[in-house]
Amino acid sequence: MPEAVILAARRTPFATRGRRLADVPVEHLAAPVLRAVVADAAVGVPIGDVTLGNCRGPGGNPARVAALAAGLDARIPGMTIDRQCASGLAAIASAVAAIRAGDDRWHLAGGAESASTAPLRSIAGVVRDRAPFAPGGFDDPDMTVAADDLAARFGIDRHRQDAQAQRSHRRAIAARDARRFEAEIVAIGSLRTDDAIGAVLPVLSRLRPLHPGGTVTAGTSTRVSDGAAAVLVAPASARGTRPGLRVRDTVAVGCDPALPGLGAAFAIDDLLQRQGVELGSVSAIEIVEAFAPQVLAICDQLGIAEHDPRLCADGGALALGHPWGASGAASVVRLFSRLIRGDAPAGTLGIAAVSAGGGIGVAMLMEVVR
Repeated sequence: MPEAVILAARRTPFATRGRRLADVPVEHLAAPVLRAVVADAAVGVPIGDVTLGNCRGPGGNPARVAALAAGLDARIPGMTIDRQCASGLAAIASAVAAIRAGDDRWHLAGGAESASTAPLRSIAGVVRDRAPFAPGGFDDPDMTVAADDLAARFGIDRHRQDAQAQRSHRRAIAARDARRFEAEIVAIGSLRTDDAIGAVLPVLSRLRPLHPGGTVTAGTSTRVSDGAAAVLVAPASARGTRPGLRVRDTVAVGCDPALPGLGAAFAIDDLLQRQGVELGSVSAIEIVEAFAPQVLAICDQLGIAEHDPRLCADGGALALGHPWGASGAASVVRLFSRLIRGDAPAGTLGIAAVSAGGGIGVAMLMEVVR
């Protein structure tokens, strides 16, 4: 079976919904990232497809629109995937699958979300906040309620949640100040860094729970954000001497839609079992931190210490922000920076994973090649 390797990875800064990127439509978030990835890889062969995750966009196949906006050849088609918060990671997995099936072209894959410009949708004239994640007869809680339920089910108290949010922000501040984000970020206008890093720290302990009787606060929830992330996936045979991340395997699983935050734990567990890999041998782990109790529950399920330096070493979504359809792809961009730009030796392993609404988990295992 042909192997697939990620050879370039970029993202935009992430900006809180309604703020610095509020006027930028989804295709114009994705287009500069696509151009930057192609430029980084100095591709001299045809791009076969552009696959992007997107959850709340305008429809009309944003991946195709973004490809055209990026100035790519009009013969490149484009496909948009919706696995909710796992959409960007699922898009990369789709590109990998195409190459493994024999497509010898290079692929652009990732995700983009403009929560600020997402259109309102209605049923019988009644505007709805979101589409249902499960049909009638199933629990379908809002994500903040699901996070509270998860915290109650696993006994994750407010102190642990605040500590997780504080850790995420402090790691992101350290990474930003050390300029570790600069090589991966494509500026959008004057915005060159994520706008939410550290903002909540002065008031974190004073924030009230979002729901009566709950423990989750605005500070232990990620900010809904605008942003995009993309990678270039190539057949390993075309890599030449370029370093990259070989995609060893991807797993997508379903779980109870009432507790969707656990999806990533089940996906990681299945992934490691399929590959015969011990979690202790994985050097870098990126789990999208939609909520503090969610990532803590995943850690508890997998036996990862919440302060493990391998986990979101430069901060996670609690600090950086969460553009739904892009976050899974951004976790791969972060791994690329940590392992490839960070000069990790060949054979080093990394995992990216996401839990998604409706009870879905996606995880991807990657290995450094040089």
